[in-house]
Amino acid sequence: MKIYISVDMEGITGLVDHTHVDSSKHNYERSRMIMTDEANEVISTAFELGAKEVIVNDSHSKMNNLLIERLHPETQLISGDVKPFSMVQGLDGTFDGAIFTGYHARAGQKGVMTHSMIFGVRNMYINDVPIGELGLNAYVAGYFGVPVIMVAGDDWAAKEAEQLIPNVTTAVVKEAISRSAAKSLTPAKAGQLLREKTAQAIKNRHLVKPLTPPERPLLSIEFTNFGEAEWAALMPGAEIVPNTTMVRFQAKDILEAYQAMLVMVELAMRTTFC
Repeated sequence: MKIYISVDMEGITGLVDHTHVDSSKHNYERSRMIMTDEANEVISTAFELGAKEVIVNDSHSKMNNLLIERLHPETQLISGDVKPFSMVQGLDGTFDGAIFTGYHARAGQKGVMTHSMIFGVRNMYINDVPIGELGLNAYVAGYFGVPVIMVAGDDWAAKEAEQLIPNVTTAVVKEAISRSAAKSLTPAKAGQLLREKTAQAIKNRHLVKPLTPPERPLLSIEFTNFGEAEWAALMPGAEIVPNTTMVRFQAKDILEAYQAMLVMVELAMRTTFC
């Protein structure tokens, strides 16, 4: 058995605002320790249940948050920025299941620190269906025939996962009060829950089918201002929908759509405000 784990940060227990997930802020160092320990609960359980290989992809911001020296010794860690497939780097058809931990709900929805890649994105769509990071990542897994067997995060991330992926196991480590407040489990209790849910997910992985992406998907990204849309539309093949801040790109498959999304949001972040 081979398991892939993508670890984001906003959905980790006890982390509720930007001071926890921004490396320049005072709460970050203790937050990355909690993040690492939470990931380790999932990793260790997978090994205990027979996994021969566990690949972990650090999937938050500059993607260098997880403390490798605190991880299970058999773990292989993918870290660092500029990865061709970002939050799902290294995922391919050799895996028996994928697990997303520390995840959050998409932009414009309830939940702790909700967003879709960058705060300049109001909405993302695949074929006019709203989607966030969780859904896009699950589609890439589905392209390779890999089911997403578990999603851990806040209650709204869990709801989003359950709507997208029938029979997925979810682990709710905190309940959102607002976008920057939550009722959280302690790390010890969250760890116990994650172990139980990981075991359940691995046991029931045969009940979860890969999320099959549409053929020739149309990617649409609605930005918060026109400057961001102008920058994103500089990518060859992208175009602004007239009289909107929406930029569209017709992709040949979900992998091209995913990489187009990465380029468009990176370009959009070049917008200056005055």
